[in-house]
Amino acid sequence: MATSRQTQKSTYDVIVIGAGIQGSFTAYHLAQRHKDTLLLEQFLLPHSRGSSHGQSRIIRSAYPQEYYSRMMPESFRLWQQLEAETGTTLYRQTGLVVLGPPGEPQMEACRRSLGVDEVLDAAALAQRFPGFRLQAGQVAVVDNTAGVLFADRALRAVQEIFRRHGGTLRDGEKVLRIEPGAVVTVTTTAGVYKAPRLIITAGAWTGAFVEQLGLHLPLQPLRIDVCYWREKQPGSASLGSVSPCFLTLGLSQAPHGIYGLPSIEYPGLMKVCHHHGSPTDPEKRDQVPPSAPRPDIAILSSFISSYLPGLETQPAVMETCLYTNTPDEDFILDRHPKFSNIIIGAGFSGHGFKLAPTVGKLLCQLSLGEEPSYDMAHFAITRFPGVLRAAL
Repeated sequence: MATSRQTQKSTYDVIVIGAGIQGSFTAYHLAQRHKDTLLLEQFLLPHSRGSSHGQSRIIRSAYPQEYYSRMMPESFRLWQQLEAETGTTLYRQTGLVVLGPPGEPQMEACRRSLGVDEVLDAAALAQRFPGFRLQAGQVAVVDNTAGVLFADRALRAVQEIFRRHGGTLRDGEKVLRIEPGAVVTVTTTAGVYKAPRLIITAGAWTGAFVEQLGLHLPLQPLRIDVCYWREKQPGSASLGSVSPCFLTLGLSQAPHGIYGLPSIEYPGLMKVCHHHGSPTDPEKRDQVPPSAPRPDIAILSSFISSYLPGLETQPAVMETCLYTNTPDEDFILDRHPKFSNIIIGAGFSGHGFKLAPTVGKLLCQLSLGEEPSYDMAHFAITRFPGVLRAAL
């Protein structure tokens, strides 16, 4: 995937570090704005070391936080635009059910974000979606706009359009050093590059980069178990590929939330995951002893036994992914407080993929010194106490 080193140049309008979905969409927007953009990736593409790999992600309009739900219409539109640009299907509409206690504040906020009044009880949900079994007194809200994004395909598509618009993508180049200034110098394992603007979207590695720049961000990488569960009756219409996605809010059995996607990736296997994981060093993510305890699996097994009785209660396939969480699980999208030409996009906390087209636009706008399209208060670095003292 890397551009030929034979014609390597060293000066660009913008450098973006990290070619996951956030960095790739940022570079895509910059290239569409006719900015000569270099996108750097430390691993050879494609790879499964970060947070953007895998075949599927949920996309939904339902969001408890209004500042995300306001961004979703544009995200849907930009995903459709990318589909049109590449002639590739990136989205499958399946619908989504949000499960939780009645009157739970986040559930109510999701219902308001959808502009719907209908709430399904256990009997109504079972009639509409036979694969789900609610517990007594619990309810569900349906998001008909939701579905599955084909993640690997989407990442390749946005990188293709970025390059089609003249962008330069270099993979297999690890960034060794960043020297701030009016012109930022980035030294990698393969070269030295300069640009008046730098954007850091390096996922779980972002914390180490910004430490070089005198900034301590409260970013916690988590190792996530991505689990697939076999249907007891393969091809069952009650579960299979026709079922909706789901997520839980406010259930005592799932304190961090559980989400699931229909059996699109592996025939007969439904993807069901705990929205939480174990703290990890991204360089050592795969160095987990086979005998290490996995409390998330016990939580998922218990949930499946109660809510998805058509699935076996032990995972058939287990993969891993990385989240990079902030304490409040809101993104960081902001300028470096000391170096205004360095922009940081980080802390996507396991729910950033669907919003990547809009996040990339916002990071592009910040880099170009433009007024962002949305209120950025919830994404500001200054919401974390003590961070600025290290930077200034």
